[in-house]
Amino acid sequence: MCNLYTQTTAQDAMRQLFEPLPMADHLGNLAPQPEIYPDYRAPILRNSADGLELVMARWGMPTPPQFLVGKKTDRGVTNIRNTKSPHWRRWLGPAHRCLVPMNAFAEPDTVQGGTAWFTLADGRSAFFAGLHVPGWTSTRRVKDGETVDDLFGFLTTDPSAEVAAVHPKAMPVILTEPADWAQWLAAPWGDAALLQRALPDGALVRQ
Repeated sequence: MCNLYTQTTAQDAMRQLFEPLPMADHLGNLAPQPEIYPDYRAPILRNSADGLELVMARWGMPTPPQFLVGKKTDRGVTNIRNTKSPHWRRWLGPAHRCLVPMNAFAEPDTVQGGTAWFTLADGRSAFFAGLHVPGWTSTRRVKDGETVDDLFGFLTTDPSAEVAAVHPKAMPVILTEPADWAQWLAAPWGDAALLQRALPDGALVRQ
């Protein structure tokens, strides 16, 4: 399970990746984020009525209700694997898909212990294939009470060889091609679901 990643790409560089498509930037002055943990706010790129938009959202999608029985808080679900679950099915359409900019991600090293960091071997721009829910009311922390937040999480899949060597269960779905970014944001679910796959072996390197 990926519960730590890095995002250091400047927002202007993100906008340029999608030119000439219109894009609204609501990030303000975005600083590099060398460590993004669950429940942190981070940038996502999503569809809007006027085109694409960059916004900040809180990492952790709503938890399935059966896992909240007896609990006072919903800490959120960061990684999504089973898209056939009715809980996730309602958010699989283009209106709830997003791209999550990333530069590196971490997985627990189940072989040697500690944390293993991975980045793209060729340094290209990349995004997690994400889902988001705007304006969700929940209690994330008891001390804060109920809050209304834009939430996001991203899909996982079987790991590539590099990740499987230290963490054989899963890795995030990472999209590196502009055609895949467009497919994820706009295609019917049957086509978008084809992107829930690992990167080719050799595409990642351990830092």
